Amino acid sequence: MKPGIHPAYQPVVFRDKAADFAFLTRSTATSDKTVEWEDGKTYPVIDVEISSQSHPFYTGTARVLDTAGRVERFERRYARHGAR
Repeated sequence: MKPGIHPAYQPVVFRDKAADFAFLTRSTATSDKTVEWEDGKTYPVIDVEISSQSHPFYTGTARVLDTAGRVERFERRYARHGAR
């Protein structure tokens, strides 16, 4: 890699306010807000709207759509065109 052209890759805390969940990772994202982490160090914090702790897919609260009824209705509607 060329030196001096890449953004700084540093530890950052991502905080999901909806689930009261935060995790420390490395990222090129920056923020003016900071938070003191469990290890006593201060890191930039980025607030996110949704994470794996609050997303319906990961929490198991995802809705299942009635696709069977839609498929059957489609097949009934266009079945006569296939006979030609």
